[in-house]
Amino acid sequence: MKSIKVEVVQAAPGKAETRALSLPAGSRVADALAAAGLASGDKVGIFGRVVQLDAPLADGDRVEIYRPLMLDPKEARRRRAARRR
Repeated sequence: MKSIKVEVVQAAPGKAETRALSLPAGSRVADALAAAGLASGDKVGIFGRVVQLDAPLADGDRVEIYRPLMLDPKEARRRRAARRR
C-alpha cells in the first residue's frame, strides 16, 4: 500500500512541537492527529487554511493545530494605542 509523508505542528508559547509521520494513502487530518498523539485544538489547518478533521491529506502536507487567541486582536491594538498616548 502506498504511503504519504506529513508533518503535524502544534505551537505553544515559546516552543513548537513537530512530528513527521508516514501514513497510508487516503488518510485524513484526524488520522494524522491520532498518529502524532496530539490533541486537536478548536481549529486545525493544512498550510494555513482551516479544514475539518475529515479533510483528506496529500503527500507533503503540514497539519497545523491552532490554539485559541488569548486576546482579541482588536482589543490588543486598542491597548497598544492607549499606551502610546
